[in-house]
Amino acid sequence: MNAEILHRGFDGLRFTVTTDILPELREELVAAKAEAIRTNADAMIERGGIAFAVRRKGGMAFSAHTGEYGAEWYFLDPENRPANNPGVTVDFRAFLLASGGLQAARVHFEDCMAALGIPYVETQLRVSRVDFAVDILAPWFEPEREALVAPQGTRVTEGAGVEETETHGTGTRITGLRAGAVVNRQLAIYDKRAEVIAKGKSGWLTIWNHARTEAGRPLLDLTDPDKSRVWRFELRLGSKQLRNRWEMRNWADLEAMIGDAFTDFGQRMRYCIVGTDRNRSRWPLHELWQAVTVAIDGSLASMRSGVIPQDVKAANREEHKRMLDGQLLGLLVSRAATEDIADAEAFYAFVRRHAGALMDAGREHPVPVDERLAKAHARYRFR
Repeated sequence: MNAEILHRGFDGLRFTVTTDILPELREELVAAKAEAIRTNADAMIERGGIAFAVRRKGGMAFSAHTGEYGAEWYFLDPENRPANNPGVTVDFRAFLLASGGLQAARVHFEDCMAALGIPYVETQLRVSRVDFAVDILAPWFEPEREALVAPQGTRVTEGAGVEETETHGTGTRITGLRAGAVVNRQLAIYDKRAEVIAKGKSGWLTIWNHARTEAGRPLLDLTDPDKSRVWRFELRLGSKQLRNRWEMRNWADLEAMIGDAFTDFGQRMRYCIVGTDRNRSRWPLHELWQAVTVAIDGSLASMRSGVIPQDVKAANREEHKRMLDGQLLGLLVSRAATEDIADAEAFYAFVRRHAGALMDAGREHPVPVDERLAKAHARYRFR
């Protein structure tokens, strides 16, 4: 068995911006949406040399796109925007990311925001999803649910598409597995060839054949599944990982740490060779998963800092606790000296007695302890 990687790269990226569109743009979008509803077709507007196709849908908001090599744009109506909801959401198209990566997405974002005249600063950006995909030519492969080793409690979904279902002696051929949740961490393994055929996404065949040509190999013939079945391993990171664990917000954060996040992903969720060891964490990695992790490490090596923000916070917290404990001990020694405590055994007895006195003082203090703790929490940002 061998695995040939045909593509590796970002496949999904979503940003939100806490800002509002200006009145002039709102009026133009209102008119374009009305035209789209009237004609039942996208209405085009042009800003700064960039064409935006405005859809009829969107409810109280506006939905537009800039083509297969652009992005999906969602604008909340500033006159009806719910409190605390970002006014702009941008979902970058897979072909833009496949052909140009994060840099192309960033350039497109900045060009469009400038053309639309939408005011914003970097602190208003929030990244809410990033996907990375590895496409592997492996006609012999069929995913097994049991081979997925994921953190306890991770939900695993097994799929078998009707069009691609084939009956063998062992049952129905599985065409996809999915584990985890998009808002957190999700792994999807699925038959990308089947999707390309079903949805007419011939652009992926062009990408794969380019890789084959570069390697001096013949072009793929999708009519022969036994020689052209391509499996996609898609790693998806949602807001709980990006914002809470990794504290990524803007473009600079992504470029500095997204490699760390996906490397960590590959260690926490794995596809293995099913073994007899009851401890599944000791199962050996499947050769395709090894190829996936090597591809990710190689592609994102420049986007790694080697540091997890939560680890830094934990280290800072522990250091601060040590400092406070040292100060407390010093103060207790000084306080014991005022009571003429002369030896260690008497000091320890004094500490036990004095703890009770301090508790009584806390209860009698004019400012409740709960309120004082809340103020102390506000000063320390370690979590």
